[in-house]
Amino acid sequence: MPEMTARRRLLILTICCMSLLIVGMDNTIVNVALPSIRRELGASVSGLQWTIDAYTVVLASLLILSGSTADRLGRRRTFQTGLVLFTLGSLLCSIAPGLGWLVAFRMVQAVGGSMLNPVAMSIITNVFTDPRERARAIGVWAGVIGISMGIGPVAGGLLTETVGWRAIFWINVPIGIAAAVLAALFVPESRAPRARRLDPVGQLLVITALLGLTYAIIEAPRRGWSAPPIWALALVAVAAILALIRYESRRTDPLIDLRFFRSIPFSGATLIAISAFGAFAGFLFLNTLYLQDVRGLSALRAGLLTLPMAVMTSLFAPLSGRLVGSRGNRLPLLVAGVTMTAGALGLTGLTATTSYAWLIGAYVVFAIGFGMVNAPITATAVSGMPRSQAGVAAAVASTSRQVGASLGVAIVGSAVSAGAAASTSTRFVAASHAGWWVIALLGLAVLVVGAFTTTGRAQRSLDRTAALFQDEASSDERSGTGIRRVPAARP
Repeated sequence: MPEMTARRRLLILTICCMSLLIVGMDNTIVNVALPSIRRELGASVSGLQWTIDAYTVVLASLLILSGSTADRLGRRRTFQTGLVLFTLGSLLCSIAPGLGWLVAFRMVQAVGGSMLNPVAMSIITNVFTDPRERARAIGVWAGVIGISMGIGPVAGGLLTETVGWRAIFWINVPIGIAAAVLAALFVPESRAPRARRLDPVGQLLVITALLGLTYAIIEAPRRGWSAPPIWALALVAVAAILALIRYESRRTDPLIDLRFFRSIPFSGATLIAISAFGAFAGFLFLNTLYLQDVRGLSALRAGLLTLPMAVMTSLFAPLSGRLVGSRGNRLPLLVAGVTMTAGALGLTGLTATTSYAWLIGAYVVFAIGFGMVNAPITATAVSGMPRSQAGVAAAVASTSRQVGASLGVAIVGSAVSAGAAASTSTRFVAASHAGWWVIALLGLAVLVVGAFTTTGRAQRSLDRTAALFQDEASSDERSGTGIRRVPAARP
């Protein structure tokens, strides 16, 4: 790839961030419209959970496949295809005549969305070859993640209140079209030096595991935790996970290269992403129902009340990126763990008359943590890995985020559903305490895992894992043939 000017690199970063903006915002903008969707389409709490999780489960299932497909067929081509599908899915969601159609069209959105974030990160990694420039670009990228997910509830509330809930999907259309056109004009095509083979068996096992686990968690309160279908789905999910581990460890070109997880920081970043995004998604889901169904706020007022969350996330996400570049991952992760836990703990005693000042204080503290957590997750995912592995490594991090979001909504929603009828506000508030405790425990997991995975021992395991892939890349370049497996040192 020829050397590019700094201005063009910045333009490419902007284009990639446009895709991140609509995908990240879509993860949160729907939450504030859930009560309106329930009223118009007659949805239950589990139906609302599926409105969120149908998107995140499909997205999580296909992210790694999309990352490796982009490395094979071309990153720009895959990126543009994702933009077209995501934009089309958004249009279809805006005209959905019923809940089932909305869930189906959300899946179309997710197929397109899976081709955006990991592929865009791979494009950035290949365009910004200087390590310091790359670190700054990743900091900007992480900042946009925080901004997009932070402004989603505010934008969703404004659109739902003034136009209607269907308008929350219209906002994606002009941004998606503009990004697709700009990508065609300015983003260079790139591929991995050696194309990875497709792994349909591994892909099927991933989908089976995620779908089975999510379905069991969401439907268990309605069917009963002891119901045979719930146990069967849970066992299928566990069996799929075990089969995936065994199968992928024996493939030359695995869908998920399990050797990544020999790096303690990489494994830790995966767990942190699941915990942090599970906490954030559960927080938004629970808080939206509380503000509108219990406190009787309109969608617009509920969105505006969460504006401090958007502001704090937007401020601290880029700050976290700079801290990662200058001081490493440890400080941002510790701050994130402490503040996310504290913010959730502040809501474990929530009542129907809790002061708005107390709510906003909890929102601000929690949002500081969420803003701080994204940059170290992303930086760890691609740190030390050769550019030929950038698509897959970034996809694993993105997958972890979406898995966390799916499980967060499923677990928190099910905890509330198991404790109260959603239509009884008093019982809903009491039952929500269990959900806030779950969110607090997820924040605590960020703190504990973040502290453990930023030690000297953890860094040494990262260096050994990175060296393994660097050796493979060098061997592949010398031979000009398929990658030869090199025995790895054990952490």
